[in-house]
Amino acid sequence: MKTVTLNEAWKGQADCLNCALRNTVLFSGLNESDFEKIHKPINQFVLPAGSSLYHEGDEAHSMYTIRSGAVKLIQYLPDGNQRIVRLAFSSDVIGLESLIDPLYKHDAIALRDIEVCRLPAMVVEKLSSENHTLHKELLNRWHMALNEADSWITQLSTGSARQRMANLLLKLAEKYSADECELFTREDLGSMLSITTETASRTIAEFKRNNLIEKHNNTYKLDIDRLSKILQD
Repeated sequence: MKTVTLNEAWKGQADCLNCALRNTVLFSGLNESDFEKIHKPINQFVLPAGSSLYHEGDEAHSMYTIRSGAVKLIQYLPDGNQRIVRLAFSSDVIGLESLIDPLYKHDAIALRDIEVCRLPAMVVEKLSSENHTLHKELLNRWHMALNEADSWITQLSTGSARQRMANLLLKLAEKYSADECELFTREDLGSMLSITTETASRTIAEFKRNNLIEKHNNTYKLDIDRLSKILQD
């Protein structure tokens, strides 16, 4: 199966019909004639860590499929502090509100280098009205996004700092389908868990001392069983 090279991605040369993620992304159920309607409007590109896809309050014209990397979705509290309300990884779709709302609801910032496809909302909306499979998949994506947001609120904002951190690490490992994951900055960890940066730093240091996590190159190997027991304390 052909995949798009980094150079092609920079130039925006998307190849939706032969996309390596086709079976896991929004357009998995489309036939070739449907692809002809969406291929040209789709722009595929790469952004470095720290770049913005869109900001809260921007006009919402597009949605985005994450091909690789990770994106944090941020909302700002009345006191000016930020809260990360969800993470998006490979094959996730963000900016779905562009189908029904004129403005984006979050800041979408790359946590690390990302490769994305930008999908014009008007093209997707028109196609979904003609294609029952796509319409159903859009509803599934909405449901998944809501469940994920609810999970962040109920699981990652309650309990002790140790429990919140353990829960986050287990969720990240689940995303990687392995007993390891990458960690983000202490500031981002604090924002994800609604704890201070200092508390996030102390908790990670404690987990390292107790061999709950152990660094291997750019990832951390997790003691899944012991982290799971923390949730039961």
